[in-house]
Amino acid sequence: MSALPEGLAEFTVAAGWGDASVHPLPGDASFRRYFRLRRESGEAAMLMHAPPPHEDPAPFLQVAHWLNDHAMRAPAILAEDAAQGWVLIEDFGDDRMRDWLDLHATDERPAYEAAVETLATLHRLPPGPFAPYDMAVYQREAALLTEWYCPAQGLTVDAEGYAAAWEAVLAPMIPRQSPGVTVLRDYHAENIMLLGRSPRAPQGLIDFQDALVGHAAYDLVSLLQDARRDVPEALEAAMLDHYGEAVGGIDADFRADYARLGAQRNAKIVGIFTRLNARDGKPRYLAMIPRVWAALERDLAHPALAPVAAWFDANIPAAVRAANGAFAE
Repeated sequence: MSALPEGLAEFTVAAGWGDASVHPLPGDASFRRYFRLRRESGEAAMLMHAPPPHEDPAPFLQVAHWLNDHAMRAPAILAEDAAQGWVLIEDFGDDRMRDWLDLHATDERPAYEAAVETLATLHRLPPGPFAPYDMAVYQREAALLTEWYCPAQGLTVDAEGYAAAWEAVLAPMIPRQSPGVTVLRDYHAENIMLLGRSPRAPQGLIDFQDALVGHAAYDLVSLLQDARRDVPEALEAAMLDHYGEAVGGIDADFRADYARLGAQRNAKIVGIFTRLNARDGKPRYLAMIPRVWAALERDLAHPALAPVAAWFDANIPAAVRAANGAFAE
């Protein structure tokens, strides 16, 4: 077991949890670390360490407080020291939606229905006090594909033409995301906790610290074109319809924007997963790229993506696309 971070004991004592045992939890793709604190009575809490300068817990705290203030189910904040990177939060348990569905495959549809309904509830709220998901952010994220993935594949591509294509594709959408909704940005089956042993149990939200104000379709894409879990295309289509029923209808523009944001998000993720391997020494994410690339190809087939699709046709070789963007062994 790796050493516990400096300052952990002092923080837990000050928070009133100095008598608890400390159990490190597996990490993911960031510098954040998580620990479960457990008292002899069985009471538990989660300790997050998001140490500066690599991490800053202040955005997490801001979004968590806003969500809880608006009756959304973020973990309660039990103690905090943002300057040192410590946050003690409510323990949501171990039933992630992803893990539950691995064991209960027949619960897939009701679990996704509940997740879509959670988004519909969020989208009925006024947008939170967060920065806008604007063109500059969309472009910066999409550029991760040309900055990381293309060089890793040995491709020399037209980066300026790529940005111009995204400008043409996204510009018609931007007015439709005003006043906008709170976008959690990483809403998928590994970041949804089932707070009760049922697919229809209340759903706890985690990993929302990067929230922005943007388009309602973005978190739907995050959920239904999951980089880490196969979501059948028929289920994706049904859940898009279910969202429409929950919010009183969606039109052709919304469906086009869903494809726009799917392509943008998937291009970003391909770049991020490549960067995690090349820069951070985390090669396990490369195995997920074919799933993401397959969803990207489906999004590019929508007429709204024509300029970006033409760029891919001109810049990404057919052999790479046929392999769903996978790296050669």
